[in-house]
Amino acid sequence: MAEKKATTKKATETKATAAKKETVKKTATKAAKATLAVNAENAGFKAGDVYQALAAAEKALTVKEIAKAANISEEETLLGLGWLFKEGKLANADEKVTLA
Repeated sequence: MAEKKATTKKATETKATAAKKETVKKTATKAAKATLAVNAENAGFKAGDVYQALAAAEKALTVKEIAKAANISEEETLLGLGWLFKEGKLANADEKVTLA
């Protein structure tokens, strides 16, 4: 009987440890994704990703839709959009973005 309790307690502790490790891993992944290098080269590449996503869609998209289509984060999408707006490549229509 004592062996069964010890095994159950160990299994519970193992599950709790695994859950804590998973939480730490998710937090670390979010932190890594949150870091965005802002430089001219990176902004230019993100602008290209955004431009290609909009060109492929052939319609106005929200920031979230662009990020999903380009497979980049929303922050990276905003960086690319800023570049393209500065270049006069985009038009804004009712909270959606389209190529000019």
